[in-house]
Amino acid sequence: MSSILFQIKDTVAYITLNRPDKFNSFNREMALLMQEKLDEAAASKEVRAIYITGAGKAFCAGQDIGELVGEEKLEIKQILSEHFNPIVERIRKIEKPVVAAVNGVAAGAGANMALCCDVVVAAASASFIQAFSKIGLIPDSGGTFTLPRLVGWQKASALMMTGDKVSATEADNMGMIYKVFADDIFEEESKKIATTLSQMPTKGLAYTKHALNQSFFNHWEQQLSFEDHYQQKAASTEDYAEGINAFLEKRKPVFKGR
Repeated sequence: MSSILFQIKDTVAYITLNRPDKFNSFNREMALLMQEKLDEAAASKEVRAIYITGAGKAFCAGQDIGELVGEEKLEIKQILSEHFNPIVERIRKIEKPVVAAVNGVAAGAGANMALCCDVVVAAASASFIQAFSKIGLIPDSGGTFTLPRLVGWQKASALMMTGDKVSATEADNMGMIYKVFADDIFEEESKKIATTLSQMPTKGLAYTKHALNQSFFNHWEQQLSFEDHYQQKAASTEDYAEGINAFLEKRKPVFKGR
């Protein structure tokens, strides 16, 4: 069975990490296939939102440690430059909203891959672990960039150095994720978010994503200029015209992603 399950349904691309016996940890085959499916979702005119989750009890345990040992072991440099960095870069650059539905433990690169998504929700039984310090490594996959901006310097530093497990509720309370849902309604509610996003003005959401990405590097005046540029682009879309007309006509807008 494929290590990545992929399905397009009702304008949402569903990507499921599918190595449940390995807690959905990535080997090389899975990492390359993940990139391929992200590219497929990005290129599809049918897809207007992407939903990532894990099969079984885990979301993703990061790197499969088995590939770090033995005669055919992979080097850390290769794993980062060819596996995880291309994945998180794709997630940030895809001009469609990406939802991480964290159904179970998200550890190491698996946690940081989730946290770079546009909307992160978790089941109540899920948890997040910056597990790198347990084996003498530093957080990667964008973790040292993303986590301090989500929870603050002190929290991020402590979580990275101690490797403490953070429950879904704790992650929600500290601003690491968007929402927590009870396990029995998690799948339904998390998919509802992806469906809602897929019916919104896709180009406007893409421009929002561009602006958020750029905000990490711009000073105040630069960001105002960046907003000006993309607001003009948003105002030229068909969805903007539909939104205005629907407001004036007091009806629900029907956005087409154009």
